[in-house]
Amino acid sequence: MKNNRKYIFVVGGVMSGVGKGITTSSIGAILQARGYNITALKIDPYINVDAGTMNPTEHGETFVLDSGLETDQDMGNYERFMNITLPSENYMTTGSVYETVIHKERNLEYGGRCVEVVPHIPMEVIERIEKASAKAKSDITLIEIGGTVGEYQNILFLEAARMMKIKHPEDVLFVMVSYLPIPSKVGEMKTKPTQYAVRTLNSAGILPDVIVARSETFIDKKRKEKIAMFCNIPERYVISAPDVDSIYEVLINFERDDLSRLILKKLGLPYGKTDLKKWYDLVEKIKHPKSKVKIGVVGKYFGTGDFVLSDAYISVLEAIKHAAYKLNLKPEISWINSEVFEKEPEKLEGLKNFDGVIIPGGFGSRGIEGKIKAIQFLRENKIPFLGLCYGMQLAVIEYARHILGYADANTTEIDRDTAHPVIDIMPEQKKNLEDSNYGATMRLGAYPAILKKGTVAFGAYKKAKISERHRHRWEVNPEYIDQLEKAGLVFSGVSPDSKLMEITELPKAIHPFFLGTQFHPELKSSPLDSQPLFLEFVKTAAGNKK
Repeated sequence: MKNNRKYIFVVGGVMSGVGKGITTSSIGAILQARGYNITALKIDPYINVDAGTMNPTEHGETFVLDSGLETDQDMGNYERFMNITLPSENYMTTGSVYETVIHKERNLEYGGRCVEVVPHIPMEVIERIEKASAKAKSDITLIEIGGTVGEYQNILFLEAARMMKIKHPEDVLFVMVSYLPIPSKVGEMKTKPTQYAVRTLNSAGILPDVIVARSETFIDKKRKEKIAMFCNIPERYVISAPDVDSIYEVLINFERDDLSRLILKKLGLPYGKTDLKKWYDLVEKIKHPKSKVKIGVVGKYFGTGDFVLSDAYISVLEAIKHAAYKLNLKPEISWINSEVFEKEPEKLEGLKNFDGVIIPGGFGSRGIEGKIKAIQFLRENKIPFLGLCYGMQLAVIEYARHILGYADANTTEIDRDTAHPVIDIMPEQKKNLEDSNYGATMRLGAYPAILKKGTVAFGAYKKAKISERHRHRWEVNPEYIDQLEKAGLVFSGVSPDSKLMEITELPKAIHPFFLGTQFHPELKSSPLDSQPLFLEFVKTAAGNKK
């Protein structure tokens, strides 16, 4: 393109969880539909160098890129909405930025100058943004700044955004996602919190070009007029973003307000025809399903105080939805705490109410025996089962205990002294663990696998070689593979050197769908391109209705 690369910063006002990630993803999708090459970055205001050590019940899911970098769940939203694969350069945290600046200072890369928080931290942020944009050869780069305007944690990132506006005055645009509450006792949508949020953003030297007004309902003309008057932007640049049943309706609503054309006009870019047919077709399927499918998710990362945090498994939940939507089904997803089955095993009978059950990944011993009990129940009652990462490992343990007869079979993650360590740490990683060097002990990112013909996995993928993303330390112990296979368990996917077991399953003649993956297939699912194993699982579950 003749134009310089363009940059859109997305910031949030009033409260956290307002939907910046979905807004960023939706803007990316509608600009893609106009024919532009888009990439997206997430800036997290944490001292953590990456998201790998963050508690999922506090921060939500850790999303792993092909490169192996552990990132915020919004990176998953960007990939799903825009159907793109993002590199490590597109994610940064406060910790990673400071780490780089300190490393440069130690290497005398600042030429002996005094290195200061301002301008050197914002300058590093700008350099990263521009490098990511250049690597992606993007026409427009979206940058989501985590947190809420007014927080101390993201001040330096706002400063970087302000400096970029000075550096590229015609090429930078600011979007604020704010919230307009409707207090139940007042009964009126209130704009004052947004006005204060905009003034706080102004104090950082930034004027929003677009305000995305999140609320329970569509924002009316009166509220648009007030925001336009007190926040100093044209009324047409106040975009309504009401609550919707599906996040994939958001971009449709944005286009109703002509958002992509308004953004391109502000950036001085041409806007031809848009093509959102696939998205309209998807939303139509979501709104008018032919039937429903009931899926249970047995996990342990749901509780956060008195509330349920489904974000801990957001990619799993979205992958279920993508498969159901493709099959024109309405997914009814229920969350089940695995610890319930340990205290009240009679509640396992409740699993019969589901058409299929997923046991996702995780770490540690809490709730594990409950998951193993659930897997045994699903296997014996021929209820479709999909195990992800730890879910696959627990399926192997369950099979070793109840089919091979090794009652104490376990993973050395939980019991280092087990007589039958059917799941064990990779030998080359043991020293790292002994030295408490946990950051070097995981298999992270995309790895290839070879599938066996005639298996459920091969039938789902319809090809012999695949690549999927991993996030784990322990593996199926090679010493037990022959015994497990002779007992009927099939390892249908293996690493190219045949040393690592990637997929395990039971033949369809024995069970309609009993399959576990060492990798995380949910990380590569998108609404317009459902992940093959999830699609096969949901299809089987729908055909297995009680």
